[in-house]
Amino acid sequence: MKLGVLRETEPGEERVALVPETVKKLKAKKLDTLVERGAGVLAGFADADYEVAGAELGDRAAVLAADAIFTVARTRTELVRELRSGAALIGLQYPLSTPDFVQAAVLQKLRTLALDLIPRTTLAQSMDVLSSQANLAGYWAVVAASSRLFKIFPLLMTAAGTITPARVLVMGVGVAGLSAIGTARRLGAVVEATDVRPETKEQVESLGAKFVAVEGVEYRAGTGGYAAEQSDEYKAKQAEVVSAAIARADVVITTALVPGRRAPRLVTDAQLASMRRGSVVVDLAASQGGNVEIANGEAGDGDEVVQHGVLVLRPRDAASRVAFHASQAFSRNMGNLLLHLTADGEWKADLTEEIAAGCTITKDGEIVNARVRDAVAKAV
Repeated sequence: MKLGVLRETEPGEERVALVPETVKKLKAKKLDTLVERGAGVLAGFADADYEVAGAELGDRAAVLAADAIFTVARTRTELVRELRSGAALIGLQYPLSTPDFVQAAVLQKLRTLALDLIPRTTLAQSMDVLSSQANLAGYWAVVAASSRLFKIFPLLMTAAGTITPARVLVMGVGVAGLSAIGTARRLGAVVEATDVRPETKEQVESLGAKFVAVEGVEYRAGTGGYAAEQSDEYKAKQAEVVSAAIARADVVITTALVPGRRAPRLVTDAQLASMRRGSVVVDLAASQGGNVEIANGEAGDGDEVVQHGVLVLRPRDAASRVAFHASQAFSRNMGNLLLHLTADGEWKADLTEEIAAGCTITKDGEIVNARVRDAVAKAV
């Protein structure tokens, strides 16, 4: 099987799907790689590095003729039509919300593997690109905020007196949120965190941060992994507590994403207005509509907006801002996935295995993933 690595064309995307380290490992397993010239340059990987690792270099047309094409950025439907019938396409595809892409892949008879649907299981941890990229995004968010804030992060004792530390609020305690908490704490900030799941309190406190909790009102625990509907009293108290935390923060980092749906609104225009002028908000959910309400931006170009004197950073893909290590992590995830799904350089036939069944979307002109099949049927 010949693997093809394309140079990313999405504006601002600097990552590459496979790095030379992974190319070398895959070649030892009878998987050869053809890399589009310049594919890794923006991430710090020269064409010569790929040649040393055993890859071939070619133009875009040659790569598109490969047996399996790897991409990083969300796959566009236009790319599907450029691939030969029967080829495989592996990348971030979000098929639950992109029926046009899925239908195009069916017509082209592609084998499509959606990296965003890899199961969150113990076995699949080493293949989980969403987690590896979110980890780096959380780190970047804190560093980016610290470079634009009018304060420093740590407590300092100086001859001129004590300099108090900056206050950081992280909203959403998933992979990105935990990474942001840890990074902000290492920089010396006073960190608070909030999440709809009270059970994340222990994780927050283990990193030296304070969990912003609703107290004095009963919380209704959900069952079967789902959250329960809370009382109006609880919701009102929660809004009050969160608003107070936003108002006292110098930096707010929002991280809440819901697969296949618009990102939930976490910060309102009124809450932004309550923050001190010069404060910074980093919205890591901007690619899915954002967690922050942008009502009347006073200045900005979309990725950066000033509202009520608060700078709101809205990166479309924060992990790409640290492209070298993001590509390295992404590539290792891909190598592990590919070695799990192939043997002697060919695809394994078993699509009932948990990981294959979870991320394989189309094959031989059919939608083979039940969740995606239902989502496409509802959209048509």
